[in-house]
Amino acid sequence: MTTLANPFTLALAAPPLARSIAEGMRHVADYVAQAATAGAALVCFPEAYVPGMRGLDFDVEAHDAAGLAAALEQTRALARQHRIAVVLPMEWPSKAGGLHILAWVIGPDGEVVGAQTKNQLDPDEDATYTPGDTRQVFELGGLRFGIVICHEGWRYPETVRWAAARGAQLVLHPHFGGSDFAGEVLREWGAPDGPIYEKAMQCRAAENSIWFASVNVGLRYSVSGSAVISPEGRCVAHLGHEGPGLLVTTIDLAAASGRLARRYAPQRYREAGGAA
Repeated sequence: MTTLANPFTLALAAPPLARSIAEGMRHVADYVAQAATAGAALVCFPEAYVPGMRGLDFDVEAHDAAGLAAALEQTRALARQHRIAVVLPMEWPSKAGGLHILAWVIGPDGEVVGAQTKNQLDPDEDATYTPGDTRQVFELGGLRFGIVICHEGWRYPETVRWAAARGAQLVLHPHFGGSDFAGEVLREWGAPDGPIYEKAMQCRAAENSIWFASVNVGLRYSVSGSAVISPEGRCVAHLGHEGPGLLVTTIDLAAASGRLARRYAPQRYREAGGAA
């Protein structure tokens, strides 16, 4: 497999809203090509981008397992053609008969490296999706990374720490936040009086001493702009809050020490007077 360089060039794709497999894959092909041309080694797309996130303020086509399988094969071909790793979040049938939200990890040779399910669902998603129950850390050449999906990264910081404690230099955070139809346009990234989401990105990076990269759909009224956060908790690059775009930035993997994550000591959290 191709060895990824340090410094490492990462792309976050914030494409327009998609409501079908065909619509989503047109944008995936476009943004994969753009990211590769810009010199990125990996491009990550938003949550459930193919066929689109269900249960929100827009309609998504009916579930199509065969169409999703074909879209995965198309993405593998795109990765191989452009020699770039791709993280593509999709919906996917679970073995129990429900639907997972998961993110496929595809190497620059088109190999499927694995997939991470969304395991901590937002309560409003319980009627639509089925949670997963396993986590993993992925390796692509010189990069070791984890994936947490939307609600997990905002409300369950232990999902990020899990990957960081196992040597992840980077955690990717595909999410969906906002609307394409109504809302307020935010004017300042990380504003003190703004939503919590961008401040949570900074916490997830700084509390673990790793890179954290969060990517949203290119919505007209987003509540969280796609951004890359340094291990010190600084926002080093962001897309803003209006409309689609591609964020490409180069990060120093060696800066991700994981020092604070590795100091986590769960044995110190036993209840007083309880069993050892």
